Amino acid sequence: MVADAPRYKRILLKLSGEAGVGGEGFGIDPKTLGAVAEEIAQVAKAGIEICVVVGGGNIFRGAALAEAGMERASADYMGMLATVMNALALQASLEKIGVFTRVQSAIPMEAVCERYIRRRALRHLEKGRVVIFAAGVGAPFFTTDSGAALRAAEMGCQALFKGTSVDGVYTADPKTDASATRYERLSYHDVLAKNLKVMDASAVSLMRENHIPIVVFNIRERGNLMTVLKGEGVFTTIDDSTTDT
Repeated sequence: MVADAPRYKRILLKLSGEAGVGGEGFGIDPKTLGAVAEEIAQVAKAGIEICVVVGGGNIFRGAALAEAGMERASADYMGMLATVMNALALQASLEKIGVFTRVQSAIPMEAVCERYIRRRALRHLEKGRVVIFAAGVGAPFFTTDSGAALRAAEMGCQALFKGTSVDGVYTADPKTDASATRYERLSYHDVLAKNLKVMDASAVSLMRENHIPIVVFNIRERGNLMTVLKGEGVFTTIDDSTTDT
């Protein structure tokens, strides 16, 4: 393998809803979302098969409303619909710059996107299309982290990349604790044992069962997705290894 060649041929990119948020802190900012689309486009145009799961927290948080008293299942379904809105917005941003995409939803809504069908999604990836998965797993009580882990396993992805606003996993929140240090590598077990909140426990467990590494990196740094794909830059890898601080 060429030294600077990407390490993986098929990946899933997990984005929070906030990845497309600008200075307002909510909604969708076309400029911010466009920057994320450029990151994905660079990878897709390099011949790497990429699928995406995007959250809906910039529009609606089902868990927060459930805590405020709404019935949990209804709140979660509303959150799933928010992810469909984000998926369609990301699709529009990608197609604006010449990237062929498909949105597949776990909740059937054929008027705006495809129903999730595993074999069809695989075929889209093989044809070089970016597949954006929406509506989580299509059922309440599951997070979009769980949806991302499930789709990564179903699609046979070689890694799950989690794009965040920080450059890896830290011992504490680096935005509030100046003494926080970043892990270069973690085991799935240690993420669960230390309760590091990288992804929810069911998602981490599913990645462990399928031996799919989780790569946590800063999606807001331009060109960083491709850089990390090549094994360069700053990031944290979570796999079957032992913890390395």
